[in-house]
Amino acid sequence: MRLVVVTGVSGAGKSTALRALEDLGFYAVDNLPLPLVPQLIELLASRPDIDRTALGIDARSGNFLEGMARIFADLRTRGHSVEVLFLEASDEVLIRRFSETRRRHPLSDTDIRAGITAERQTLAALRQEASALVDTGGLNVHVLRGLIQERYGRGEGELAVTLLSFGFKHGIPAEADIVLDVRFLPNPFFVPDLSALSGEDEAVVRFVMDDPETKAFLDDAVRLVQRSVQGFRREGKSYATVAIGCTGGRHRSVAIAKELGRQLGTGFAISIRHRDIAI
Repeated sequence: MRLVVVTGVSGAGKSTALRALEDLGFYAVDNLPLPLVPQLIELLASRPDIDRTALGIDARSGNFLEGMARIFADLRTRGHSVEVLFLEASDEVLIRRFSETRRRHPLSDTDIRAGITAERQTLAALRQEASALVDTGGLNVHVLRGLIQERYGRGEGELAVTLLSFGFKHGIPAEADIVLDVRFLPNPFFVPDLSALSGEDEAVVRFVMDDPETKAFLDDAVRLVQRSVQGFRREGKSYATVAIGCTGGRHRSVAIAKELGRQLGTGFAISIRHRDIAI
């Protein structure tokens, strides 16, 4: 059985992720008490038509979370695959989402920020178990669904690689497995004819690619990613995120992500996402 545990702070998109997994054919269960998980998995594993399960877990599990690591280890000992997807967002984003939906926080009736703080403390150990950590602060529901489909829509053992451009001034993506810094390349932002464009525009691409440093960097980056992917495959990872960052995330990182994807070719499934291109 392949078990994907969907967890994280309230308001970060757990319900969206769980529904996306269900649409991919996972047998989805939300907020089952952790002590019952081994029985659930053994029951489902006895059915030939079910080989994938998605389980939603949140802070409402309370004291049941204390036995989590032992339960996961026991399932792995029995031959099951266990992956933990932890969804995260900043306090400000979570407060805004709760205000927009007028929902109460599950751990606080009156103070949303206090509830968020208490929830982070409750989930700290589970966060340490995470196979993947995704910051949904800049994602809408459609992008989050697409991310879930990219990562979990393939068979187990197949590696999906996401090339993610971003701006350092907006923060390093929490889900990054590898971070490449391209801020040393000449910046199109300071060229009047290019500043308003992005790395999706041919003029910016030519400006970035014509610099001699770019070719040498890309040669090294391709070798690094290929070698890392080989290691990720050996350890059984299903997905990897290569984050490429420039200052603002609009020009150099976007162009480099696209070119890196082209040079990596078809050796594995590649998707490209630009986190900060619209900021």
